[in-house]
Amino acid sequence: MSEIRVRFAPSPTGPLHIGGVRTALFNYLFARKHGGKFLLRIEDTDQTRFVEGAEAYINEALEWLGLTVDEGVRQGGAYGPYKQSERRAIYSKYADQLIDNGWAYYAFDTPEELEALRIEAETAKGTFSYDLHTRGGLSNSLSLGADETKRRMEAGEAYVIRFKMPEHHEVVANDLVRGQVRFNTSLLDDKVIFKSDGLPTYHLANIVDDHLMKITHVIRGEEWLPSLPLHLMLYKALGWEGEEPKFAHLPLILKPTGKGKLSKRDGDKDGFPVFPLEWVGPDGERASGYRESGYFPEAVNNLLALLGWNPGTEQELFSLNELTEAFSIERVNKSGARFDPVKATWFNQQYLQKKDDAELARLFQPLLEARGISCDEGYVEKVVALVKERSVFVSDFWEQGSYFFEPPQSYDEKTAKKFWKENTPAIVRECMVILQGMTAFSSVATEEKIKEYIERNELGFGVVMNPLRLAIVGAGKGPHLFDIMEMIGREESLRRISKALAVL
Repeated sequence: MSEIRVRFAPSPTGPLHIGGVRTALFNYLFARKHGGKFLLRIEDTDQTRFVEGAEAYINEALEWLGLTVDEGVRQGGAYGPYKQSERRAIYSKYADQLIDNGWAYYAFDTPEELEALRIEAETAKGTFSYDLHTRGGLSNSLSLGADETKRRMEAGEAYVIRFKMPEHHEVVANDLVRGQVRFNTSLLDDKVIFKSDGLPTYHLANIVDDHLMKITHVIRGEEWLPSLPLHLMLYKALGWEGEEPKFAHLPLILKPTGKGKLSKRDGDKDGFPVFPLEWVGPDGERASGYRESGYFPEAVNNLLALLGWNPGTEQELFSLNELTEAFSIERVNKSGARFDPVKATWFNQQYLQKKDDAELARLFQPLLEARGISCDEGYVEKVVALVKERSVFVSDFWEQGSYFFEPPQSYDEKTAKKFWKENTPAIVRECMVILQGMTAFSSVATEEKIKEYIERNELGFGVVMNPLRLAIVGAGKGPHLFDIMEMIGREESLRRISKALAVL
């Protein structure tokens, strides 16, 4: 078997949607599983939709996710250039070949003329299609004849090149996800394959590039399935029949409701990202990203892999290497995969719990520095170890453990109302005396002394512990209270208890 070669071929028209990221991931996994090559090709033939910064965004997103590109604009390779706008000289040769062998024709119809025909058809409750039924009555080289076509071209009239779809030809393909699919060419229109600006459309450029770059498998979204018969016919028309890549069309990623394709609007409405990185457009438009929202790249890869692919086991957590080992295109589902924002946070929480405390402390340090807090790494590491169990993101460490770094600025009203009673100040003062008199201030020692006091005075555990926690933390939350007190030390603990007595 020849070397497996797959490509991810996005258009630089804005931020990369997570549906596109999943396509890149599946291509990457397939290539790595079979010891093949993963290419990144930038498909920028539609210059009207080009957005500044989008290409750099695509590269940065793949780098963040760890999807290493083997050949591409930045990496180079034997089959470059890897940007279609730099390959324009290549495509005209193949467009001319299709004209010469009768598989394509020149069309001079103006956009205004075509729009008028569409409106006319809609008025008659129909649909206009430029196809084998209508082409004979339109302004093209098939209806005009060779002399008139030549005259118009020499006069500088704008034209496009359309593919001449044959009549009553059945196109049959074996899709790796969907099985056998069939199309009748009589139902298909004559797509534009070369535009008046001298650039090919996606359809021609895509086929030529895949062939010249020796792509063996095309793994793409199901929205491209209707284009499959045209693409296969182009292979036939260009004389490459039998050299086509194998095709796999991935299922859609659906809205959380399960109805319709996931869009940016869904993320805006429900407060979750649909892009890998934050996007700031040339016009200042902003869209949130998974990276900036605090997600780990491993969690995003894991989440996306299980949207439409089933490992066939109960395992849910996979490293990128484990995904590579387990991945099989045959286990990709046909039906759409519903996106679940809650599950996305669950994945991140699982990866956070698995991470080393020292690594998490390093990630947390910049957030502390942004608040003007400078702390010893060892101390931050101990804090992380105590609060990470209740956290989903690194940013949650502050919400869960701010009291390790500064005294409470206020006290939770509900907790105070529930636990700070008339006899509480006297009890808390007695606890202060015990803490002041201790020689060792370890978690174990302070817990032992306070428990002795509780038992000796036949008090309820919560009667003592809840007010003390409120004084130290400012709320009824946090890890083991005596661990917190050991961390902040005796002087700080007493200072906080004294302040609570004064305020509450």
